[in-house]
Amino acid sequence: MALSSMTGFARGQGITGSYAWSWEIKSVNAKGLDIRFRLPPGWDAVEVAARKRASEQLSRGTVYANLTVERKGVAPTVKVNEAVLNSMLEAIKQVADKVDATAPSLDGILALKGVIEVSEDDESAEDRRAAEKAIIAGFDTLLADLVTMRRAEGSTLGQLLTARLDEIAGLAARAEAAPGRKAEAIKARLAEQVATLLSASQRFDSDRLHQEAILLATKADIREELDRLASHGVQARKMLEDGGPVGRRLDFLAQELNRESNTLTAKANDVELTNIGLELKSTVEQFREQVQNLE
Repeated sequence: MALSSMTGFARGQGITGSYAWSWEIKSVNAKGLDIRFRLPPGWDAVEVAARKRASEQLSRGTVYANLTVERKGVAPTVKVNEAVLNSMLEAIKQVADKVDATAPSLDGILALKGVIEVSEDDESAEDRRAAEKAIIAGFDTLLADLVTMRRAEGSTLGQLLTARLDEIAGLAARAEAAPGRKAEAIKARLAEQVATLLSASQRFDSDRLHQEAILLATKADIREELDRLASHGVQARKMLEDGGPVGRRLDFLAQELNRESNTLTAKANDVELTNIGLELKSTVEQFREQVQNLE
């Protein structure tokens, strides 16, 4: 199953009878699936079917779906609202009895809100149903385009994430081979420090200091962190190979990789290991940021 990004865009339009319609669909990153429709008044019936189809095709992302619909080639009907006109004329007459002013003109009266009504010819139920069916079919087509775009981006993300995992594995190998991580090297440095302390003062208990040094040497070993980095890397690669909506699980693994890289850096006991740890943290952060785009 292919990997998918959470970002994508699709746009399309069509004409059905006297209706001209257009869809615009875009999706961005989100923790879950949030589908938001913006439809013209009177077209709410389209949303139910479109939302169901989007929920079946997508598992994560904020999806914005905007629909516009116009009727083409339909002659408008103009009529006077008699009730509003009579009320306006009565109000004008009452004001004219109290105020000395020029009588209103015909075009001024007709320009008053509500006096003139412009409407389209009544649509038939069959025409509306045909338009709704075509609009939903158009949404299906654009949704497929959106999914295709998200998968193309997902494929690119998969390659980038694999490259980051390769870098993490390479840094872990460098840490593994670093002379400074060996227990013997750690103990030697601590023994040297103990000797320096003993030469500076006779109040230190040499046996106690050597015991503490051995304990510190054990705690400074990064074997466990290296093993966990390797294990997390194997799991991450398998998820990328299996594909599908693995973004959340990879995000959890990214957090674990970050935890191990932080611990490794904290335990670093020489300059080389410290530099490797800092590079490791930077690479893991890049991995985590790119994972945020996966479905």
